[in-house]
Amino acid sequence: MLAHKRIFSSFSTDDIQKAKTFYSEVLGMNVSESNEMNILQINTESGMQTIIYPKPGHKPADFTVLNIVVADIDKAVDELNAKGVVFEQYEGDIKTDEKGISKGMGPSIAWFKDPAGNILSVIEDNSQP
Repeated sequence: MLAHKRIFSSFSTDDIQKAKTFYSEVLGMNVSESNEMNILQINTESGMQTIIYPKPGHKPADFTVLNIVVADIDKAVDELNAKGVVFEQYEGDIKTDEKGISKGMGPSIAWFKDPAGNILSVIEDNSQP
């Protein structure tokens, strides 16, 4: 077993200030900034952290880098649409409806992109109050 103190994930961006505005103001996340390292840290109530760092020549991930669990996906999608977030439309196995939500193949999920083009999702978990 690997002895460890904590685990966190990270991904890159091409503009740290745009990322800070998006994650804190649009998504309403608790974001702190490290001026000495020029990185952002997303802090969750559960204690998990995600680091966003600037990368010269950043290329957006072509897979989901961050899943945001919500109790009501329709409400979350509507709230984010009202803030200008555009949801991806997919066909095939993960076909999405007109709102961008894929339902029926496990939990309901909707994908969108951050300002750097990284793919994020809201995913419904209505098992908790």
